[in-house]
Amino acid sequence: MSRSGPPGAVVGTMLVAAVVATLGLAGCGQRGEPEAAAPEPPSQPTTTSTAQEASTPKRTVPAQTATEASVQSATPEKPGMCRSGQLRLSLGRGDAGAGTHWRPLRFTNKSDEPCVLHGFPGVSYVAGDDGHQVGAAAYRDGEKGPAVTLKPGETAHAPVGFTQIRNFDVAACQPTPVRGLRIYPPQETKALFLENPGTGCANPDLDGHQLKVQTIKPGAGM
Repeated sequence: MSRSGPPGAVVGTMLVAAVVATLGLAGCGQRGEPEAAAPEPPSQPTTTSTAQEASTPKRTVPAQTATEASVQSATPEKPGMCRSGQLRLSLGRGDAGAGTHWRPLRFTNKSDEPCVLHGFPGVSYVAGDDGHQVGAAAYRDGEKGPAVTLKPGETAHAPVGFTQIRNFDVAACQPTPVRGLRIYPPQETKALFLENPGTGCANPDLDGHQLKVQTIKPGAGM
C-alpha cells in the first residue's frame, strides 16, 4: 500500500494550482491585446472664401431713379424763330449813298426767352387808315446770312435802302404819301407797323427799286 498525504492537503494543492493557472491566463490576455488609441480632438471648421464673402456686407450702388435718368438724357431745347409779339422795331440813322439812304431796321427781343432771326424781313410802304401797301415790297439785296440768336434785350438789324423818290420819273413813280413801313420778321406771317412818314411810289411795276433790304445781321447796326 503506497503512502499518500491526507485528502485535505491534496484538495488544497489542486485549488492553488487552478488559481495560479487562471491568473496566468488573465495576465497573458492583457499583455497580448493592443491598447486602444486615444480619441482625436475634434477638428476646427475650415473657413472658406465663400463664407468670408457672405460674412462681409457688400456695398451696393443705388439704382438710378427715373427722374435722374430723364434729367441726364434731356437736351436743352433750341430757341424758336422770333415772333412778332416778341419784337420791338426801330430805325437807326444810317448813312446816305448815291441816291439811296441806308438805315438799320432794328429788331429787339422784348420777351423773356431767346429767339432766332434768320434771313430777310418783309418790308413795304403803307398808307391810309387801312394800311394798304404802296408800290412794290422791298427788293432782297445780297445773300441770306447765318441765323442770329437774340437773348432777351438783345438787338439785330437788317439794312434797308430807301431810294430817293425824286430819282424816278414822276409819271412812272406816281408819288404817294406814306405813313410808314409794314414789317414781317423772317418766317413770320404777322406783320408789325413802324411809323416813318414820307413819300413812296405807288406804281408796283416801277423800273427800279424804291426799297431794298438785306439779310438779318447781329447788333444794332449804324
